[in-house]
Amino acid sequence: MRILLCLVGLAVGTWGFPLPVLSLTGDLTNDPAKVIKKYLSLDKRGVRLTAQTYEAVKPYVAWEQEEPAWERFVVIRDYSVIDDVTQWDIVSSTEAVIPVTFQVLGVVHVRTATFVSMPREERFSIRIRAVDNHWKMVSPAFPPHVGRRRLADFVKEAMLQEDKAGRVETLRRLREALIKAGRS
Repeated sequence: MRILLCLVGLAVGTWGFPLPVLSLTGDLTNDPAKVIKKYLSLDKRGVRLTAQTYEAVKPYVAWEQEEPAWERFVVIRDYSVIDDVTQWDIVSSTEAVIPVTFQVLGVVHVRTATFVSMPREERFSIRIRAVDNHWKMVSPAFPPHVGRRRLADFVKEAMLQEDKAGRVETLRRLREALIKAGRS
């Protein structure tokens, strides 16, 4: 009897939670575009720049491999996810391809610590699928698309940790280029 009461109490307790509490990372009752928006919001804030902060985006992706060491970061002004379902490619009831647009300012080449201004609109589609009763991005894996201001701050942090004068100067030039890109 005690076990039965515990099971009933557990079931009632679970039902008593509001739905948003049970669906923090995109369960299937939510709009799949919200998962993409959350991922891109975190990406814009630079969470994919370091291994320590990459963990924040893992609940939104289905790929198991670690974030690769990217050769470049895309510097963006902003992004938008198409909310209009008629513009999505609905593959099935558990899979869709959703278009995304980025307002790109340019690219930072990591190895040389240089910024190349390349203002343009970048469009591609993100495939999202139901995985373990949650919407998760399955492809494509793309380089970090980071906001200009956040990337400039990231470079400043790197400057403060660098002890080689030549490298500090290279990072200073990169940071100035990023700041200048925001003015144009």
